[in-house]
Amino acid sequence: MRRELPAQAPLPERVRNEIADEFEARADNPLTHNLREWALERWGVDIAGRYAGRKIRVPFGKASGQLSMTPQQVEADAHAGLGFVVLKTLIAQDNSGERGMAAWAIHETHMHVERIEDEDGTSGWTVTWRGRGWDKPFSSYLRLLRAAVPIGAAHDMPVAASVKYHLPGSGDEPFRESEYRYTTQALAAAWRDAAGKGAPIIEKDFSPTLAGDVRADERGNVLRWLREVPRLVGNAGAGPIDLGMKVMNARFDDPFQSEMLAALEDAPQVRFRVAFNRLFDEERGVAYGGPALARRNLQALDTFIPQQGGPPPALSGTGDIHSGRRMIEYALRGAESGQIHTFFQLPRSLYRSGCASRTAAALHELVLHPDHGLVAWLIALGEMGWIERRDGVLHFLDVSSQVPSER
Repeated sequence: MRRELPAQAPLPERVRNEIADEFEARADNPLTHNLREWALERWGVDIAGRYAGRKIRVPFGKASGQLSMTPQQVEADAHAGLGFVVLKTLIAQDNSGERGMAAWAIHETHMHVERIEDEDGTSGWTVTWRGRGWDKPFSSYLRLLRAAVPIGAAHDMPVAASVKYHLPGSGDEPFRESEYRYTTQALAAAWRDAAGKGAPIIEKDFSPTLAGDVRADERGNVLRWLREVPRLVGNAGAGPIDLGMKVMNARFDDPFQSEMLAALEDAPQVRFRVAFNRLFDEERGVAYGGPALARRNLQALDTFIPQQGGPPPALSGTGDIHSGRRMIEYALRGAESGQIHTFFQLPRSLYRSGCASRTAAALHELVLHPDHGLVAWLIALGEMGWIERRDGVLHFLDVSSQVPSER
């Protein structure tokens, strides 16, 4: 049976009050690079997560989008103590500059942050914009990658490239393998030039706008993409790649979401999975998030786990992650980290911290909030017996590693 979390962390009153005092006391000068060390020393809680096979200092990272387009943005996130950053999505091309998915290279427009309500009455926030992937020159993306990777490395913050490779529209249309070779080789070379060692991290982005495209109308075609793309990236001649597959929310039922994840089970090239991309509003022609997205994503993972005998390996969750509690909900379904976009853009009045960095203010809420923060919830899970201390420490990663095949 799946265990439901209460609305607020069930803590002894003394513990909650102590966390609340620190939440308030540190609001104007939030913890940043030493956030993990503080939680470990003060509360005996290890909030480290994992992304793309790498240990990260907090399980929260920045999803691909307009908030990860410049070295300055990456540097601000690194100083704020973020776990990882996924850069804006590049549209793949061949060596002549031809792009099979050129329709996705649309200039970003102003982002609109707005309230959104789920059908059950739960309210939340979403961000909409008309832009899609990277619309600047290919060479400028490589410059961004070369600049961002060392910034992340200096702060133990992995930086990943995100790519939309060509996807055929029917079973008869071939993949443009030249795009896979050229783009993957160029990204891998830039990443290695900047990092000096290690495997490049690349997320293949199955975007929400793709879900609304005619080429995603057939289930068999979508499953073909998931089976073939890892092979094409792995065979691109770029050396070892830590490949992640960011799976979309298709316009089919929840069991198909599970079927998409299952299609990746036999792909040795896939190092991690991201579940799932935002929903697509066909009437407005925009993608959206909020509580409806979290509900569907969590339900889809609940379908997958008993069918496959466990959660997807090396999972990064995404969708309405606005609290430590929500991160725990994904962790209870196997997620080792969470990717965030909207929560970094809320009206400033909704963050308790008034510091200049939105990322630091958001992390202050995500980690330290006495009712909804990650520290409070990890202590609560220990109190409830859902996780146990090892050498006196409660570990976030123990939440995801102990997910049974049926809950």
